[in-house]
Amino acid sequence: MQRIAFQGELGAYSHQACHETFPDLEAVACRAFEDVVETVKSGGADLAMLPVENTTYGRVADIHRLLPDSGLHIIGEAFVRVHINLLGIEGAELSDIREAHSHLVLLPQCGEFLRKHGIEGKVSPDNARAAREVSEQTDKGVAALASELAADIYGLNVLARHIEDHDTNTTRFLIMAPEPDYSRRGNQMLTSFVFRVRNIPAALYKAMGGFATNGVNMTKLESYMVDGKFSATQFYADIEGHPDDRGVQLALEELEFFTTELKILGVYPTDHSR
Repeated sequence: MQRIAFQGELGAYSHQACHETFPDLEAVACRAFEDVVETVKSGGADLAMLPVENTTYGRVADIHRLLPDSGLHIIGEAFVRVHINLLGIEGAELSDIREAHSHLVLLPQCGEFLRKHGIEGKVSPDNARAAREVSEQTDKGVAALASELAADIYGLNVLARHIEDHDTNTTRFLIMAPEPDYSRRGNQMLTSFVFRVRNIPAALYKAMGGFATNGVNMTKLESYMVDGKFSATQFYADIEGHPDDRGVQLALEELEFFTTELKILGVYPTDHSR
């Protein structure tokens, strides 16, 4: 059986992404994002599932720095709707809950629900870990905020479903593999790459001009420092299209003229939710 690696404990939202996207693959839990990459590179898994951004709290820290030198290639994307649920032990009811444990970024997303029911939020390193730890104790007043998958894994009851304040909370994941796949596997393709511009006036402006003049839609452009230097800025970009498309070819050629480094991270079909 093929395997797919993710960061977090069993029941995490990254595990949910693996389960929904590749239900027939065995999911492998890893402690850190770097461990996910190494697991795939060492042959311990065939694919990696890495979160890159969330509609509520933005970019996932450190992922963009990890991608260029990971040795892996993006072969797909997956959008996962983050539904937050209140999970309790057997026999617990909503009225029993005094405190709910979860990751720091999840607690504020359920602020209205927690205030309404007089529940105190407690920070845990991971929402799936919170679910596991709740399942290991006997206090009916302690609950976890996590996925329904976590409830199934750890034998918890769902006391309240979909309690997030906003109904648009979605995380985008990148599916990565040891080898690239540039084949056209859908009508809508994305190309992801990183680049550094030359140290000349208006280099970024000129580099971006090629995408506009050749009718290539850039869906994402983000900058971040590298090597701890304020002067060393790297850019991450997603564009619509395939490198074989004439417009994309011309835009990348023009971009390359104004850059000191350009690296394609992957060419892949868009998720159906995009």
